[in-house]
Amino acid sequence: MAFLQLKDVSYSYPNGFQAVQHINMEFELGESVAIIGQNGAGKTTTVKLMNALLKPTSGEVLINGESTSKFTTAQVSKKVGYVFQNPDDQIFHSDIYSEIAFGPKNQKLSASEVRERSLKAAEICGLTNWLEEHPYNLPYAMRKFITIAAIIAMDTAIIILDEPTAGQDRPATKRLVEIIDYLTTQGKTVITITHDMEFVANNFNRVIVMAQKQVLSDANAREVFWDHALLRKSHLKQPYISQLAHSLNLTEQIITIDEMTSALKRRIRS
Repeated sequence: MAFLQLKDVSYSYPNGFQAVQHINMEFELGESVAIIGQNGAGKTTTVKLMNALLKPTSGEVLINGESTSKFTTAQVSKKVGYVFQNPDDQIFHSDIYSEIAFGPKNQKLSASEVRERSLKAAEICGLTNWLEEHPYNLPYAMRKFITIAAIIAMDTAIIILDEPTAGQDRPATKRLVEIIDYLTTQGKTVITITHDMEFVANNFNRVIVMAQKQVLSDANAREVFWDHALLRKSHLKQPYISQLAHSLNLTEQIITIDEMTSALKRRIRS
């Protein structure tokens, strides 16, 4: 049985707007999965259902076989951590260490374990030298890593990242990839919502495509980005490197720069 399951889940907001319809998803521990789709596809609502910020109107969300309907949001947050798209919606302490340590402290851990977890999370996110700084003394891009560190310190089995590459430069994106890789090697499941198709193509094997409040596809990245009918239906575009390969009439289903380089070398040799 999968660790996290969404079984025929639908959700309507109090004003009657139905955000998602009959969603079915399963996630194992140690997976890294991207969820993509245009604005309004239902991605953020779906992940908020995973950590009980929202409760299904119908269907059920199961974590390790237990329905989230039996638990409070605070209880579910110990298993499913959610990093908001905008870090300013999450940060509320006057120094970075306190922000990172807040979750472990509320888990009633010993002072030594709180410190150990907090310092490790800060190290992973490149924040060790700024722990005494006010979070708003750091630029927006670094504040995103503060919120990631705060969730890592809680040691949840599942971590949800909402648009983590937004506003990030190349070195920051590289660090983000290293963080995701580290978490999955530790047996964590990382679920990433993103509009960054290059980021998805280069770093995720499993990709879930959402559109029109439903799941249209759950497949590997190559299958998704070379399914032109799926991309049209979901109003998504191929990564730029795939578009270039298509325009050059390369026969390979290319999704990364390395694959493009190899294909061009083969063409030149032939």
